[in-house]
Amino acid sequence: MTTALLSTAEELHARGRRGRRAVVMTMGALHEGHATLIRSAREIAGPDGEVVVTVFVNPLQFGAGEDLDRYPRTLDADLELAGRAGADAVFAPSVDEVYPGGEPQVRVCAGPMGERLEGAARPGHFDGMLTVVAKLLHLTRPDVALFGQKDAQQLALIRRMVRDLNFGVEIVAVPTVREEDGLALSSRNRYLSPDERRTALALSRALFAGRDRHAAQEALCARAREVPSTHARAEALSAIGESRAAADAHAVATAAPGGPAAVRAAARQVLDEAARLDPPLRLDYLALVDPADFTEIGDDFTGEAVLAVAARVGSTRLIDNIPLTFGAAS
Repeated sequence: MTTALLSTAEELHARGRRGRRAVVMTMGALHEGHATLIRSAREIAGPDGEVVVTVFVNPLQFGAGEDLDRYPRTLDADLELAGRAGADAVFAPSVDEVYPGGEPQVRVCAGPMGERLEGAARPGHFDGMLTVVAKLLHLTRPDVALFGQKDAQQLALIRRMVRDLNFGVEIVAVPTVREEDGLALSSRNRYLSPDERRTALALSRALFAGRDRHAAQEALCARAREVPSTHARAEALSAIGESRAAADAHAVATAAPGGPAAVRAAARQVLDEAARLDPPLRLDYLALVDPADFTEIGDDFTGEAVLAVAARVGSTRLIDNIPLTFGAAS
């Protein structure tokens, strides 16, 4: 299959529309994570549909001192990867094509959720991101758009914009793709030296430590619930031949710190150790939040949550996250 390279909205709109159109938005420097998004889009669009990949480094979402000028631009390689993954077209417009009158005077405001975590670390970033996503949705006119879960706050804001402003498009999330050692795939990983990359592994290790602490606590609580907590508990435990094991599980589940506080503590320990490495990891934030609004959850929280981390290693800033569910066994 030949993948068309398009640079103007006129070229894109001149294509004969067939079936469902699925769009994957990128800033280029494509890697296997993007390929996974494109393959998922191909499955959704089906053989009679169309997959369009956008490649646009959006200046509005880069702040002062960030890496706009050195952000990797590899259009030829991007076109090849997109084609192998199943894209019908790559839409790679210029800045003038997307913003023909210069920087837009009217922009999308991300609101309070856009001022937290990534928004606090990068003021204005989410306003710029939502503005270009809105423009690209209008330009590409998709039925469905796919985004990676690695950028969890971005995904949540796009979903909110689409709902609040009545965009007629379905938003599909695709799980984070990781390398074998756990590092989340990112176009910025190429900036890391070998030593910096070893330090950067602390991001995923911290998330996995929090996840494992949560899973262990949930398992202990489930074990403790297997028998009644009445005055006849000892007799019931003894009858099934597991008095010591079940009693220990109950004691740990009820006495040990658990829930969100334990998850944060387990992740924080890994990050604190990484801060003493050479080169060190410099933490921006570690947060355990409600994905509905990205506010920190309390110890009595039940439901879906996101454990998120952002840090710098050398001059490279990286983010990562994993989903967790609290109270699933209740």
